[in-house]
Amino acid sequence: MNYVLSPSILAADFKVLGQEMKKTEENGAAYIHFDVMDGMFVPSISFGMPVLASIHDATEQFMDAHLMVQEPIRYVEAFQKAGADYVTVHLEACEDVKTTLDKIHACGMKAGLAVNPETDVKELVPYLEDVEMILIMSVHPGFGGQKFIPESLDKIREVRAMLNEKNLETDIQVDGGIYVENVREVLDAGANVIVAGSAVFRGDAGENTAKFMEILKSYE
Repeated sequence: MNYVLSPSILAADFKVLGQEMKKTEENGAAYIHFDVMDGMFVPSISFGMPVLASIHDATEQFMDAHLMVQEPIRYVEAFQKAGADYVTVHLEACEDVKTTLDKIHACGMKAGLAVNPETDVKELVPYLEDVEMILIMSVHPGFGGQKFIPESLDKIREVRAMLNEKNLETDIQVDGGIYVENVREVLDAGANVIVAGSAVFRGDAGENTAKFMEILKSYE
């Protein structure tokens, strides 16, 4: 299984975003996490397709678009055109989850399915074979800098057990409140794709990425 760091640019300094992304790439982060918020599904508003299109050529990293938006099926084609490689949608935000995931695949992208902290992970069961990644939110979506919700570890374990039962090697991504100090707990629970925003971009993004990658590589 591959262990991947996906730095969230929501926490980056946009004055020097291209340089900051390059630092993470040079130090081993294979993905860039792109948090899209619509002010409806979550209270905050972030950025959309034009920003993704503008940063797409600044790096060779996998563009990991996390759509925290209501009815994300409306934007799947636009994100494909902007350069997304992965599109993750929220189970809670889709009127028809299966059709949304099928649309992502039809556009040639990988599909992820996210659940909020209050959602029972058993709701993911009908879709486990329709996605390449499950995203466990370990904070409430919409705001950066929150503390990791400890109960998320049990959710990660439960999802990994459900995947193992079906002999699926689906990625488990975890997003929210992850730092070098607690990332081992998350990996030990069964996650293999780590989203980190503040922990990467506050301070030296290259050095912070290298610290994460040293831990992640020890699990391979």
